[in-house]
Amino acid sequence: MKILFLSHRFNPFVGGIEVISELLATGFSKAGHIVHLLTWTAEVSDTQYPFKVIRNPGVLKLVKEHAWADLVFENNLCLRLAWPGLFFGRPSVIALHTWISRVNGKKNWRDKLKENWWLQRAKKVIAVSEVLKNSCGHPAIIIGNPYRASEFNVDPAIPKTAQFVFLGRLVTDKGVDLAIRAIKELVLTNKNQVNKPQLTIIGDGPERIKLTQLVSDLELINFVHFAGLLKGKELVKQLNQHRYMLVPSVWEEPFGVVALEGMACGCIPIVANTGGLPEAVGIAGLTFQGNSVNSLVAGINWLMNNAEVEQQLRNNAPSHLKDHHPETVIKKYLNILEDTFAQ
Repeated sequence: MKILFLSHRFNPFVGGIEVISELLATGFSKAGHIVHLLTWTAEVSDTQYPFKVIRNPGVLKLVKEHAWADLVFENNLCLRLAWPGLFFGRPSVIALHTWISRVNGKKNWRDKLKENWWLQRAKKVIAVSEVLKNSCGHPAIIIGNPYRASEFNVDPAIPKTAQFVFLGRLVTDKGVDLAIRAIKELVLTNKNQVNKPQLTIIGDGPERIKLTQLVSDLELINFVHFAGLLKGKELVKQLNQHRYMLVPSVWEEPFGVVALEGMACGCIPIVANTGGLPEAVGIAGLTFQGNSVNSLVAGINWLMNNAEVEQQLRNNAPSHLKDHHPETVIKKYLNILEDTFAQ
């Protein structure tokens, strides 16, 4: 089968959808299909792929690729790459990774066009979480996101000497300030403990200066460490050193792959109970009331004072991660693509 894979952005951009595009396109190719990936990302990566990557295509190239394909797969809606499909009638499958709306939750005419027309013409729609399926108004098939199992794993040689870690972009939506304020509360309520609460913040972004000032204002310089942007082995090493991962997003995440990455490195994810985060952690993580420092602190204290619960969550992690292993997820996608093509 000749699969035209559409990904708005791709490597070397680093993001959830970009990573998943790489995992899926590689898996489709290794299964014996011919994959051409179209992306608007013009920057070239040194990575060699088992599929063809076509960057920043012109109109003629877009048309030729759609004419070539047996099936079109959109990894998240990208009409600017997909519109030639109107003229060739190739079966299409769309995977939804985020909400069809603006950041504030409102829908403009483009969002309504995607939801009421473009999704309807697709042969199959996949949603990465139940809440995303319910929001799109379409009978989608739910397939949770994969994580990079070849990179993120437990290293038994690394002792878990640190407590809390945050991983992600330093932007308002991620709620990093909630994690910092929670550490302040823990410091105040656990003054007599030998092991003081410690938070490592991994990532960078426009809120870095503001968050650094917050740490200073709350007198937490000895309790909060900014590790900066980490990748590869250094990132995995850092995650392996921590017991808990905090995911306090104030924006409703459609899923939350970062929680799986932390879990794969032996962290128990403590996540906001909004969007798709509860689905991302399943029975292997703890949820708290989103946008509430008090709820986050209460959840942390409850977990740290219940060794049996903590151990049970750790015991649940392998089976949960198995459901999100790339091989498992790729097989589910391929079953849908192959079934669609055969119809």
